[in-house]
Amino acid sequence: MEKTVILLMVVILVVLLVIGFLALVPMGLWISAIASGVKISIFDLIGMRLRRVRPNHIILPMIKSTKAGLKLTVNQLEAHYLAGGNVDSVVNALIAAERAGMSLNFEQASAIDLAGRDVFEAVTMSVTPKVIETAMISAVAKDGIELLVKARVTVRTNIERLIGGAGESTILARVGEGIVTTVGSSQSHGSVLENPDDISKVVLDKGLDSGTAFEIMSIDIADIDIGRNVGANLKSLQAEADNKIAQARAEERRAMAVALEQEMRAAVVEAEAEIPKAMAEALRSGNVGVLDYYKLQNIQADTEMKKDIGNGANAFAESKKQVTTCSK
Repeated sequence: MEKTVILLMVVILVVLLVIGFLALVPMGLWISAIASGVKISIFDLIGMRLRRVRPNHIILPMIKSTKAGLKLTVNQLEAHYLAGGNVDSVVNALIAAERAGMSLNFEQASAIDLAGRDVFEAVTMSVTPKVIETAMISAVAKDGIELLVKARVTVRTNIERLIGGAGESTILARVGEGIVTTVGSSQSHGSVLENPDDISKVVLDKGLDSGTAFEIMSIDIADIDIGRNVGANLKSLQAEADNKIAQARAEERRAMAVALEQEMRAAVVEAEAEIPKAMAEALRSGNVGVLDYYKLQNIQADTEMKKDIGNGANAFAESKKQVTTCSK
């Protein structure tokens, strides 16, 4: 009975050890690696588990690279994985570069991947150029006509400048700037419409891909539309502004004239206020007699009476005219 219990415990212990071993060592992955010619031991797989490295993320790319004829080591791939890189993307890029006859080693590919760029896409774009399209770019010729230009830029990746080089947005911005400059230097919008390929030639000659991760293959004008007459709009706005300035100056002159008139009226009133004083002084000094004074008063009274009669006649004529109009 005791032997049976001991034997059962030994069997259970062996089963647990086997289960733990199989959980720690992916035997199927190890067998696939050995069958593919990858030199790796079980202890290497155990070490990956202890370093919290998923063996399939290392072994499968290693099998792929070995079958492609690349000379890579497990330590290289594991170091790149621990650095936060995408091992599978790097291996795919190396295989694509080797098939395309490009000069790309593991150090370059891993550095590009760790820089945050898709190294496999970069190699693909280097082999097969990519076409990027700009938005509608507004440019104004010298005759004031706005042109809306859309361009297609064919680029391919420059592997040597991929690290630290500017991206697609910089290419698009530079192409847009070149189009605006070229159209702006044209004498008329008609010349641009007649020869749109001149824009491509001028922009290409500027070397817009310097400092970027791409090489511009061609710039093709996809569409040109006529927009607003910016020159006419500016002239209209200028004329409106000049009109407002003229109105402001006229209002200023009118205000000055009104102020001058009021000032002159004040001077007249002030002078009229001095007349009684002057008359009294003339009477005292004997320059003016009493009879002369009364004659002057009579003349003033006649003048006032004539004014009143004239105003009354005008008012009567106006009222009669209104009555006649109403009766009609």
